[in-house]
Amino acid sequence: MHDVPLTRTDDDGYPSPAYAWYVVVVLTLAYVVAFIDRQILALLVDPIRRDLGLSDFQMSWLLGLAFALFYTFLGLPIGRLADRYSRRTIVAVGIALWSVMTAACGLARTFGQLFLARMGVGVGEATLGPSALSLISDCFPRERRGRALAFYNMGVSLGVGIANILGGIVIGFVSSAPALSLPVVGELRPWQAVFLWVGLPGLVIALLMLTVREPARRDRLTPAGTDALPLSATVAYLRRHLATYATHFLGLSVVTIIGYGFFFWIPTMFVRTWQWTIPQISLAYGLVTLIGGPVGVLASGWLADRWYRAGRRDSLMRVCLYAALAFVPASVLAPLMPTPELALLMLVPSTLGGSAITACGSAALMMITPNEFRAQVSALYYFVINLLGLTLGPSAVAMVTDFGFGDDGALRWSLAIVCAAAGAVALGFLRVHLGLYRDRITDVEGLTPAETPRG
Repeated sequence: MHDVPLTRTDDDGYPSPAYAWYVVVVLTLAYVVAFIDRQILALLVDPIRRDLGLSDFQMSWLLGLAFALFYTFLGLPIGRLADRYSRRTIVAVGIALWSVMTAACGLARTFGQLFLARMGVGVGEATLGPSALSLISDCFPRERRGRALAFYNMGVSLGVGIANILGGIVIGFVSSAPALSLPVVGELRPWQAVFLWVGLPGLVIALLMLTVREPARRDRLTPAGTDALPLSATVAYLRRHLATYATHFLGLSVVTIIGYGFFFWIPTMFVRTWQWTIPQISLAYGLVTLIGGPVGVLASGWLADRWYRAGRRDSLMRVCLYAALAFVPASVLAPLMPTPELALLMLVPSTLGGSAITACGSAALMMITPNEFRAQVSALYYFVINLLGLTLGPSAVAMVTDFGFGDDGALRWSLAIVCAAAGAVALGFLRVHLGLYRDRITDVEGLTPAETPRG
């Protein structure tokens, strides 16, 4: 059974290009701040382990599970709200919440307190993804939407890069500065002060978000002004296209496992394997992600839009598959390199490919999903990829290290093993999904199969 083509709207009905890109920039800044706040913990693994007496496996819970619990599950009801109410307000409240909870991590003195604070960060960040993808999609016509959504997803690499560079600077500063002492709280360790320094500035972005106006909702199955479709309609829609969405979600999930494994363990791997300091590796890895990530995002968005205008309606997922063919081998080889310089060199194609996959994968989802379901489907997408990526990414690496090798120095081998296993699965799902995606977008745009080239 096919759905009717989505309602089309003339370009004149969209916001001006300047304002539309302003919305993208504000949301991208929010995404950058989000990744800084979730990523900064990866630079503090060893001092937190030492002060709180934790193992790698316990740290992996703080890195992944604590954040993922509410980040994944709350995304679903938040996505439902974003399809009906003000997306701008939802995001602004979320930014304020996760910024305050990041600062609260700096007040934690036990594993349990830090776990709860990380859960709070996840609650706040759950508001961003579904609302942002929906907002941006309503600001751009379809032929220009891929680049805008890809630009937003540049927030991942920018956030990781800035978190590493800025985090290394802040860590160096607070380590040499006099101890910070607060009323009632008392004296803070250096790693606790870092959370305060990076958390509270996010409140400025929350205020900036209030300058964004809600755009008209487009690409609807039903006329504007009609009642919102019930939840049962969302479920029925997803069941009707289960194979398409399942292969998309799972293919991107196992790519995310590799991404989060790298984001959270690469700095510690360099410390343990080559005795680099945190400021050294944070600067080097930060520059790789800060430069390579945006290049991968912008190049993939440009290529996908160009192919789309040329008639290749499956361009976004085709770029994903091609990027994965570079991303997976480079990710497996990076931790196995004999020198840290060669490892950094291999992180370049890994970063380029990973950022392209992340950007085009979420953009592709928006191209085949009607407006009434867009935030909910985005929330479900983030639920699946983060449930697997945020939990298995950090924890699988730690489990292989702690329970497989039983040696902290074997972290590099654990990373390579997890990347190889996840990468093989990812390539399989993405290859199957490409044909399903091509058929789906043909239906959505009311085309005949002959109008969607396969080559």
